[in-house]
Amino acid sequence: MALFSSFLSWYFRKRMPELDAAALQAENQQEQMLLDMLQEARNTEWGMKYDFKSIKNYTDYRNRFPVADYETFKPYIERNMRGEQNLLWPSDIKWFAKSSGTTSDKSKFIPVSFESLEKTHFQGGRDVLTMYCNAVQNTEIFSGKGLVIGGSHSVNNFSEKSFFGDLSAVLMSNTPFWVEFLRTPDKSIALMSEWEEKIEKMALATVNEDVTNISGVPTWTLVLIERLFEMTGKRDLREIWPNLELYIHGGVSFVPYRERFKRLMPSSGIQYMETYNASEGFFGIQDDLSRDDMLLMTNYGIFYEFVLAEEIWSDNPKTYPLWEVEKDRNYAVIITTNGGLWRYILGDTIKFTDTNPYRFKITGRTKLFINAFGEELVIENAERAIAAACAETNAIVSDYTAAPRFMLEGTDAGHEWLIEFEQHPDNLQKFGLILDETLKSVNSDYEAKRYKDIALKAPIVRHMPQGTFKNWLRERGKLGGQHKVPRLSNDRKIIEDILRLHSTEGVDGLGIDL
Repeated sequence: MALFSSFLSWYFRKRMPELDAAALQAENQQEQMLLDMLQEARNTEWGMKYDFKSIKNYTDYRNRFPVADYETFKPYIERNMRGEQNLLWPSDIKWFAKSSGTTSDKSKFIPVSFESLEKTHFQGGRDVLTMYCNAVQNTEIFSGKGLVIGGSHSVNNFSEKSFFGDLSAVLMSNTPFWVEFLRTPDKSIALMSEWEEKIEKMALATVNEDVTNISGVPTWTLVLIERLFEMTGKRDLREIWPNLELYIHGGVSFVPYRERFKRLMPSSGIQYMETYNASEGFFGIQDDLSRDDMLLMTNYGIFYEFVLAEEIWSDNPKTYPLWEVEKDRNYAVIITTNGGLWRYILGDTIKFTDTNPYRFKITGRTKLFINAFGEELVIENAERAIAAACAETNAIVSDYTAAPRFMLEGTDAGHEWLIEFEQHPDNLQKFGLILDETLKSVNSDYEAKRYKDIALKAPIVRHMPQGTFKNWLRERGKLGGQHKVPRLSNDRKIIEDILRLHSTEGVDGLGIDL
């Protein structure tokens, strides 16, 4: 096994010079990649509509049509899911990655072509191993198995020949058979959709395995670790898996989880590696474990454009190709992909920390959001839920803000809402219940995390005294004008500041009068 592990480490490491060269040639690669994709898609319905054959360079492309959101592509994607092909991309597409929805839909479905599977997502997974093996020369990561905590998939309602699921499930359903020898648990467990049973079976299937690395979002990973501790009586994960050396994470900020993981894995020798992998593509890898930024992957069949974050929702915002970006400016990300998304607003914002090569940090979303646990709750979800709760309880909300509650010792993960009412609800508990149920109905990622209270507990709703938000703004010299308290935050800075003005005890439940 040691010889096999050394061979695989060498095998992955030998791609490193190619990755180094690609990082230094990113600008040339990007425009050529765009022209190649335009050529490949010239005879699709979208390509003929916008006359891809006549586009000769990036300037032509930028001027041909505006940046677009999911609603622009939705009619084409729905036709694609019913079996029509050659609409947005020339190769047949039968897999769709399910992601959290838009203003009008609970879920959106991102087409996953053969090219995006092989040249984007799978290549990104392989390059994570390349970069890790290069960073940790004496790694024994291949001496055991990788624990993958993924999602589930099912046949969609449009066609028996097309399938949708969480991105991780789409990837697991298409990986080569030999990967199963390096991964645990097997697909019959990994692709289960019933999370309560799934966590139990994952714990039973992996507790006696030699797990050397873990991949998954922090939320579900913590749930699994806690179940393993209950089963074994251990309080250090390396007492269960002594050869564990790497945790690969992504999807949400790891900052609130880092100390929690250190307490669960107090033994030295654990490395943490961040990736930026979404339904739409694989964008970044933490190539240097001593840094806290990621390398932008520019040769994965994705062409990048950027818009200053504050201008993203303006009419016809100015876009910048990679070779025009500057360090330390907040950009919204626009992508063109080998899955058929053209000048697509990704919804994320980043700042470049370096431009030679291009390294960056994720800074947030183009809209107010909470995504501490992979729930991708956006402002439209919140507004619909507040409106539904008010209608059902005869309430009028004058102001509110919400933030995550992180899974710490003695604290369950969930959301906390501070609400100031102009007219108090008939029943605050019912208000909280309707809020929660509406969020589940409009956001499939939130619904999945709330399933049976496994990952997220019911939200805490606090009725705040009159004048709470005005006092908070006044304290900051922001009373009046256009200033207001942000509705959603992905950290607890604002909500802790407001609670400090109105000291309260932490109470579990859907509705709390203060």
